[in-house]
Amino acid sequence: MQKMLIYLTGFMASGKSTIGPILANTLGCDFFDLDKVIETDTGKSIRKIFEENGELYFREIETNTLSRMSNLENYIISLGGGTVASEKNIEIIKSTGYLIYLESSPEETYKRLRFKRDRPALLFDGDEEPTKVEFLEKINLLLKKRILYYNQADLKINTDNCRVGNTVDKLASIIKKEFYGESNKS
Repeated sequence: MQKMLIYLTGFMASGKSTIGPILANTLGCDFFDLDKVIETDTGKSIRKIFEENGELYFREIETNTLSRMSNLENYIISLGGGTVASEKNIEIIKSTGYLIYLESSPEETYKRLRFKRDRPALLFDGDEEPTKVEFLEKINLLLKKRILYYNQADLKINTDNCRVGNTVDKLASIIKKEFYGESNKS
């Protein structure tokens, strides 16, 4: 098989980190989660990097790490939700592999994230829990900023109400056939 490098993008909780390792296993590849690599390299959580050094510093580390990882072969790489919101990162991704957008609706994203507080982009001021409306407004605002980048993907697949296994099977089939010209016949 020729060099395979697949990047998974999508909003927070779209399934990148869940689907990525299973898809990699299905395709006989290895898997990296870009955010986990950054956390290992820096010894800090993504949230801690945002808090201590700011988003610009984090995005610089993210681009450098992505650039380094773009030299890999036979990997599925799960990107952070905002990784593709940079022309430089898009250029790296599109010149070295294929980009797949795991799409999820704002409503589904809310269901998946409503009890999580580890996502820097979704931090709210104060100690009070945000209302559903406030949460959805924040999701929609971020999604609006990123959709132009997400839509540059080579493939878009919706993960709302889909079982992980079905999504992986569908992706594996499309990747083999459309990206690497393999037929489904053994």
